[in-house]
Amino acid sequence: MNKNVEELTIRYPALAGLSGAIEKAIAAVYGAQKKGGKILLAGCGGSAADCDHIAGELLKEFKLKRRRDPAFDARFLKLFPNDGGLLNKLARGVRAVSLTWGDGLNAALVNDVGAEVLFAQKVYALAQSGDVLLAISTSGNSATLLAAAKTAKAVGCTVVALTGRTGGQLKEYADILLNVAEDETYKVQELHLPVYHCLCAAVEELLFS
Repeated sequence: MNKNVEELTIRYPALAGLSGAIEKAIAAVYGAQKKGGKILLAGCGGSAADCDHIAGELLKEFKLKRRRDPAFDARFLKLFPNDGGLLNKLARGVRAVSLTWGDGLNAALVNDVGAEVLFAQKVYALAQSGDVLLAISTSGNSATLLAAAKTAKAVGCTVVALTGRTGGQLKEYADILLNVAEDETYKVQELHLPVYHCLCAAVEELLFS
């Protein structure tokens, strides 16, 4: 068992039953990254804030010091030999895109097409086969997340669903279901955070340790 998953299940016994699924999610994100892919993040309300949180943990250093690619350092210093200070502030990132961004685009989609495609259109435009979509929905029944998951599967993405106990309709389209054992929205969200922190920490270690 991945040590991050083991620690998670010790600290949060309610998540012990998800250890295998969490390890599969870690492997999916890691595998996508190794092949040049990315993780796309979609959620509504509090889950939208979680998407931004996850992207932040992945795009910058989380728990580890991430060494840069020496070839990048060499190119940078060849072009900008006096900017070593800037270079030393940069760290390698995990390719992650929160689909919550874009107030103008979001307004246009809602007005011109309909709210259902809020994330699906972005998935269709940005996703490639081999990417991972992490769809976060406490109920598992958000129409925007269902549309995004369907679109992602058609593109060829792995769909990871982070939900409440039942998984809702989203479980029908998930390759990996992370359904925490709570039903009330805020209680579901309280368990989502340690799950995705574990995911971020484990992927970071696999890529950069």
